[in-house]
Amino acid sequence: MDNQAILRFRRLGTLTIFAVYFVILVGGIVRASGAGMGCPDWPTCFGQWVPPTEESQLPANYHEIYAQRGYENTQFNPVKTWTEYTNRLVGVTIGFLIFLTAWSSRIFLKTDKTIFYLALSSFFLVGFQGWLGSTVVASNLKPFMITLHMLLALFIVALLIYTIARSQREFLGQLDIGLLPAKFKTVLVVAMGMTLLQVAMGTQVREAVDFIANEHGYIERQYWRDDFPVIFYIHRSFSSVILFTNLWLVWKLYQSVARDSILLRTGFALAGLVVTAILAGVTLDRLGFPAVVQPIHLLMANLIFGAQFFLYICLGYALKNPARL
Repeated sequence: MDNQAILRFRRLGTLTIFAVYFVILVGGIVRASGAGMGCPDWPTCFGQWVPPTEESQLPANYHEIYAQRGYENTQFNPVKTWTEYTNRLVGVTIGFLIFLTAWSSRIFLKTDKTIFYLALSSFFLVGFQGWLGSTVVASNLKPFMITLHMLLALFIVALLIYTIARSQREFLGQLDIGLLPAKFKTVLVVAMGMTLLQVAMGTQVREAVDFIANEHGYIERQYWRDDFPVIFYIHRSFSSVILFTNLWLVWKLYQSVARDSILLRTGFALAGLVVTAILAGVTLDRLGFPAVVQPIHLLMANLIFGAQFFLYICLGYALKNPARL
């Protein structure tokens, strides 16, 4: 098999993974800034493929036009409009990247068809994600639809990570994990479950914050905390359990694998991500939910699960190594 073609596939796939994470970040910015309805229609924005920069470029009766379509109180705001439009452009870019990834994966049709079908599935899921994005707009930003949109992005990333990892399973199968404790993989699975649970609770917190923000007109952030539901305090306390669980995993990796191992590097990255997520959470809690921090907190949660999932895949291939059987 052409090594250059394999390398090209892995680079495209890795770039696509980071691009999906980037669109999660941009989506978080859209949500935190209240720019989700910056473009009240889809796929155009205020009826134009390139949105206006001034209200004077819109019809004089555009308020009535969008009120008839079910979007009351539509007000043109150039910052919010272009924030949402940028989100859409990034999404389109991911569409092209995932298409190129799927196209380049055809080199595995003779050696491992699963890789091709996984990449192809990711491509169709990204298309579905685009349709779901239009449904989010059509629903006038219903919290459930926003959450579903985010969870699908998380699933797409996991699928891409597995696809790229599978393409180098021979290398991953040679990883030396002989000194890791037998319960390491079990604890890792528990940690992944805890991360998903934390994300689910965080989603409920964000839905509550969206409602509170709307009630306050996206200002007076210092008073939002007074209206937080109980789930916020559970979410906040649970972060300490997640921290110590992941630090245990990283410590065992530090004790058991080579210093240049991809497992240890991923472990260090995982520890950094967890600490950053908690610091972002503390900042949100203590500093009145600054809008710039909300997307970072969301992105960290997604990156944490991605790092954990990659470790899980690596362990799976290493355990299948015939030398260990």
